Amino acid sequence: MSLDPYVEDQSSLLNQALDLGINYFDTADFYDQGRNESILGRALGSRRKEVILATKVGNVWDKNGKTWHWNPSKKYILSAVEQSLKRLGTDYIDLYQLHGGTIEDPIDETIDAFETLVASGKIRFYGLSSIRPNVIRAYVKKSNITSVMLQYSLLDRRSEDRLLPLLQSQDIGVQARGVLAKGLLKGKSPSPYLDRSELDIDLLQKQLLKKNIANAATAFVLAHEAVKTAVIGLRTKQQLLDLIPVGSSSLDEVNLTWLRECFLENDYLSHL
Repeated sequence: MSLDPYVEDQSSLLNQALDLGINYFDTADFYDQGRNESILGRALGSRRKEVILATKVGNVWDKNGKTWHWNPSKKYILSAVEQSLKRLGTDYIDLYQLHGGTIEDPIDETIDAFETLVASGKIRFYGLSSIRPNVIRAYVKKSNITSVMLQYSLLDRRSEDRLLPLLQSQDIGVQARGVLAKGLLKGKSPSPYLDRSELDIDLLQKQLLKKNIANAATAFVLAHEAVKTAVIGLRTKQQLLDLIPVGSSSLDEVNLTWLRECFLENDYLSHL
């Protein structure tokens, strides 16, 4: 029996990442209809205890495999975690995250599900992956979340004043995603991602000169004390090798100040 070449490639890439010191892996039962969890679990194998393993729950694929719906109920979460544990090949998850959320959800019931899983030892901690300020504030007030994953980058600074200080004051770690703005901040050709994208890249290149733009963009995010992790996706060995210097990359105060002044803050328009 032979493995799917894609699975073999991804397993090799994940183990190379481990060898290079990357020890936090984030996935979700929603990604590729659970296949992503299976690939990660198989790749880790006996090295499971070397990593902090995170996954997410809440988005449910319909039977047709093409559409999905949202389910934050306790019954569903307690059922879904069993499937994630099986696919990941582990008996516990380090960080289990609600994969979204609305203010109309049965939030107390959802929290009870996560607390039940912590008490049973099936998860160590739980968190939230959301871009909605009202939802994030509700969980900060009512739950024992240890982390929030949210959008934060040079081109998306909405959380900087509205959410990051709150999370920092409650000792809730921030995981920044979208750090490279769909590849725009690592040199990808500008697109309608934002109207000012061409100007931003041009300014970055002129100000930072020889400094890797992706490293600078990541260093900007990590410079905020509330941010504990920058979650960055990768698909190839070269992307992995390009990513390694990011962890030690930093910006001096001159460039940090310039970036803050140049890339103006934006704000949320809904879900306040």
